[in-house]
Amino acid sequence: MSKINNQEDNKKTLDPKVETEEKVVEKKLRPQRLGEFIGQEKLKEQLDIFLKAAKSRNEALDHILFYGPPGLGKTTLACLMAREMGSNIKMTSGPALTRAGDLASILTGLKKGDFLFIDEIHRLNKLVEEMLYSAMEDFALDIVLGKGPSAKTVRLNLQKFTLVGATTRIGLISGPMRDRFGYVQQLDFYEDIDLEEIIERTSEVLGVKIESQAAKEISKRARGTPRIANRLLRRVRDYAEIRNDGLITINEVDQSLKMLGVDKDGLSDADRKYLEVVKKQYNGGPVGVENIAASLSEDVGTITEVYEPFLMKKGLIKRTPKGRVLV
Repeated sequence: MSKINNQEDNKKTLDPKVETEEKVVEKKLRPQRLGEFIGQEKLKEQLDIFLKAAKSRNEALDHILFYGPPGLGKTTLACLMAREMGSNIKMTSGPALTRAGDLASILTGLKKGDFLFIDEIHRLNKLVEEMLYSAMEDFALDIVLGKGPSAKTVRLNLQKFTLVGATTRIGLISGPMRDRFGYVQQLDFYEDIDLEEIIERTSEVLGVKIESQAAKEISKRARGTPRIANRLLRRVRDYAEIRNDGLITINEVDQSLKMLGVDKDGLSDADRKYLEVVKKQYNGGPVGVENIAASLSEDVGTITEVYEPFLMKKGLIKRTPKGRVLV
């Protein structure tokens, strides 16, 4: 099995030496092989073909860009692809690469066939992004030494590597950057039946007893997102350990999620507040996202990336040129 190098420069932790319970659990829950990854069947089939073809030719996999809402498995897929190729993977994020030197030090350390995963790639510094162009296309870095008339350019050759980018806002990625990816694929929300399978697998890993109806109910309220499904399961587990000796039944799911403010459709208190603001303050719209963000005391990015994708999927709102409108 390949060695996975986790360099999560962008992760917000209180102490880099101490992992939270949820981070430890997340690592345990992640599948170890591509075949164990639940959901996204079409995407898995395509990746399986590309991986086998690259391995048969003994070549590095082409650069890949994943986009879609957070929590759908973009990071997990990057790690799985590295394992399938028997390669190492280095992980960073767009905001962490503030200088061209940061990128150069990472790229020069990559060996043939290694993977570089950049989360939130749409937030790359412009100079860093332009430096990536030649690295992705020609596997070379052009570095300027000195200043003024005496400055000279040195070209450093790189080993052929695979860049895997992940973004929640593909529209913010420039055309030149997007065109350099050989494979661009959207990850969509999961079906309830896939989430139910994920919840049952998570329950086994955590050693939690759960009835099938309870797992089905959690899947319906997980907003089509595995990360949320696992998070809700852990909170229901806490409730069940105190109120029902650890067994999760449909009653524990109803009571605990009601306490958390998650309704039958998976809407949270924040979602309902969003809908209430548009309905009562702006008569159902249209209203600009900046006004909604101000009313909710949230930033625009949170509104567009966290709240709205699920509300649009449920058919509760729609985006128009004039603003958001209740359906």
